[in-house]
Formats: sequence, C-alpha cells, structure tokens
Amino acid sequence: METYEILKAVKSGKISVNDAKKLLSLYSIEEIEGIAKIDINRRKRRGIPEIIFAETKELDEIKKIIKRTLEKSNSVIVSRLKKTDYSKIQTFAKKLKVKVKTGKKSSTLLLFKKPIKFQGGKVGILTAGTSDIGVAEEARLVCEAMNCKCITSYDVGVAGIQRIFPILKEMVEEDVDCIIVAAGMEGALATLVSTLVDIPIIGIPTSVGYGYGEKGIAALASMLQSCSLGLSVVNIDNGIAAGGIAANIANRTIRKKE
Repeated sequence: METYEILKAVKSGKISVNDAKKLLSLYSIEEIEGIAKIDINRRKRRGIPEIIFAETKELDEIKKIIKRTLEKSNSVIVSRLKKTDYSKIQTFAKKLKVKVKTGKKSSTLLLFKKPIKFQGGKVGILTAGTSDIGVAEEARLVCEAMNCKCITSYDVGVAGIQRIFPILKEMVEEDVDCIIVAAGMEGALATLVSTLVDIPIIGIPTSVGYGYGEKGIAALASMLQSCSLGLSVVNIDNGIAAGGIAANIANRTIRKKE
C-alpha cells in the first residue's frame, strides 16, 4: 500500500493506527551484497516503483536486484537492458513466476506479481515519428506501473500536422490529466500540442535527427526555448523521468476528485 492508501484505510477504519505504523515503518533502504541499495519504501513514499538502470550492470547483478525487490514489492522496472540481456531477463521472470510487460522498440521491462489495476489518473502519450516510439513506451511502462491508464498515438508529428487533431480531441474527451510528447528533429510537436490544450505537457526530446543538432540537441534546445506556456521538458530520451512526472500529476489529480 502507498502512503495515501494507508492513510485512507486508517480514516475509513479498515486498519488500526498500529497496523498503519507497521506499514509506514522505515525499512526503506536495503543493501544487496554490496551491489546496490534498494529504496524499498519509494513506492509507499512517492508512488514510484523501484527502477533498475540496467545499462551498466552485469546480468547477475540485475537478477539479484530484481529478486530482492520483488520480495518486498509488487513490481519493478528494468530500464535500458542490453540486447543480450533482454530475453534472458524475461526468462528469469518466468522462473520467478512473475509477469512481464514489454514496450515496442523499447529495452525497458515492467515485472510484476499481482495484476496492475489502473485506478490512477489518465496520461496521454504522443510521438512525432516512429523513431520516438521506444522512448514513449518507456514512459508508458512507468505510468502503468503507477496505476495510470495510458492513451497512446504514435507518428503524429508536424510533417503531417492534420494527424494530431483527432487524437488530441480523443484525449480531451477522455479527460487526460497530463500529456507526454516525444519528438526528435526540431521537437516542434511539443510546442504545438501545448498551444492547443489546457493540459500539462511534458516534452521528451529524442536523439533523432541529422547533422547539426543531432542526437536530440536541437529538439532539447527547441523545447527549452518554447514560447508556449504549460510545457515542461525532461532530458534527452528520458522516458523514465517523463513517465514518473506525468503519473504523479495524474494520480494527484485523481485524489483531488475523490
């Protein structure tokens, strides 16, 4: 249970104060054989699950962290897996009898024990092109791990500007609480979307582009220089951060409505 859920349970009389104290006890940091210190209590404290940055870790280290984390919590995200480790972690998850969610063109996995209930807010996710999908899917996995329903539409960039209007109409009708926009090249889609709706927009510049301004530099500069208010920006290719921010916004919005 997250902190907010624990407090609600106390208020409704479902659990006692003593039980709540136990649930909120500070066993937040757990060290695994000198490899990593897991923030077990992050989910209770912030609503964000443990996220393993796998790019620089050995396969055995990743497995140990996954196993220990899932002993203490329902889910864990493994981000930026090496190609050689991707299928091996999926096989490892089967041995642990946990389920796996994957993302298109993404090297990130969501592992979980009990089914994830989409009782949180709603997040819209857009990409300018198909090259941006992997980063957007990374954000989606984080949002879903945080119990948010995601409405996605990919390849709707300004090269064919007419494509954006039907999906934006759907997102407004669905009353999404936040929209993530992943875009490379000049990154114009994030600014465009933020001029059309009264919804918080999170821009992810992606490392897609040619020559001068390549590797996301032009998209990052463009989004940071946007003249449209209501647009915030995360680092290049940082779908993890965008997903965490968007889901926090969406989930806080849901709480206000309760």
